[in-house]
Amino acid sequence: MSAAQRLGEARELLAEHPVVDGHNDLPWALREQVRYDLDRRDIAADQSGHLHTDLPRLRAGGVGAQFWSVYVRSDYAGDEAVSATLEQIDLVDQLLARYPADLVRALTADDMEAARAEGRIASLMGAEGGHSINNSLATLRALHRLGVRYMTLTHNDTIDWADSATDEPRHGGLSGFGREVVREMNRVGMLVDLSHVAATTMRDALAVSTAPVIFSHSSARAICDHPRNIPDDVLALLPANGGVAMATFVPKFILPEAVAWTLAADENLRAHGFHHLDTTPEAMALHRAFETERPRPVATAATVADHLDHMREVAGVDHIGIGGDYDGTAFTPAGLDDVTGYPNLIAELLARGWSHADLAKLTWSNAVRALRDAEAVARELTAARGPSNAVLLP
Repeated sequence: MSAAQRLGEARELLAEHPVVDGHNDLPWALREQVRYDLDRRDIAADQSGHLHTDLPRLRAGGVGAQFWSVYVRSDYAGDEAVSATLEQIDLVDQLLARYPADLVRALTADDMEAARAEGRIASLMGAEGGHSINNSLATLRALHRLGVRYMTLTHNDTIDWADSATDEPRHGGLSGFGREVVREMNRVGMLVDLSHVAATTMRDALAVSTAPVIFSHSSARAICDHPRNIPDDVLALLPANGGVAMATFVPKFILPEAVAWTLAADENLRAHGFHHLDTTPEAMALHRAFETERPRPVATAATVADHLDHMREVAGVDHIGIGGDYDGTAFTPAGLDDVTGYPNLIAELLARGWSHADLAKLTWSNAVRALRDAEAVARELTAARGPSNAVLLP
């Protein structure tokens, strides 16, 4: 079969079993670029000069469900973090109201299936970092009522109750209050997301959680030894938990040669007064100038496929998915340049002998099943106990 034939086969498969993507940072990009002015970034039109994501390209990429990240930077703290998270949620609400023919709110697995049947993109939300709840379980419950269906326990910084993968540890994983956060997430039906957290936090959360966990955008540490990735012993715990590890496309997390280059590029941004996660046009111009002097190692769809092959071998095909992190990264792999790229990844996996049944699990079924199972756990727990009023002691 030729490459063109495999790509056609991939598109046909995605028409029936579209991608559930675990993490897209479009809301933050719209905040940073136009302060939520959707007239200036109308995603009904091609925004390829500004964004990785718009509606025509989501359709072209075969996306059927998207967890929109309502991320706020982890240097936001306290009530500022909560308010900014609410603004992010409001932006998703604005998108749903503005583009009802393409996007529809999804709160449950049944909602996701209904959206697929209607030919609309199921839109869910994930909060990226426990700083978004300001150490308050009541705030956690409020975010769930507003539609947030996962929370990443940390972002890049260790917080008062959980250690991050990219900061100094303070708790040896989860503190006692952190364990209570996980239990309360199980009770309300919010998926525990273990991307960004330290391996000790991953293991603690898996020991506590009675519902499936997810990794919304993390890949295999055995293939690229970066602390943001998942160790094999943790991947091996997913079958017993029922969780799903969603491979990311971020080059510095998947291509070993890209790790050192990105550290240098990030330091170049800081030296010019920019945050290292800044993807505004001004920051990207600095990146491009840096890249001219020091060529960037380029990942490809095959790089991501290497991670998925390994994650499938260790965790099993029922426990893997896709979380691209579009609009949350300055760079993307060749062939996965934006949200149109998913068929290229599926074509690569077809070339490696993945069956249609296994690919359907990767793209759609595994993520839907994890949410459905979390809902079932929540029904049992809410029948057994009321809300937790635990507080973080000083």
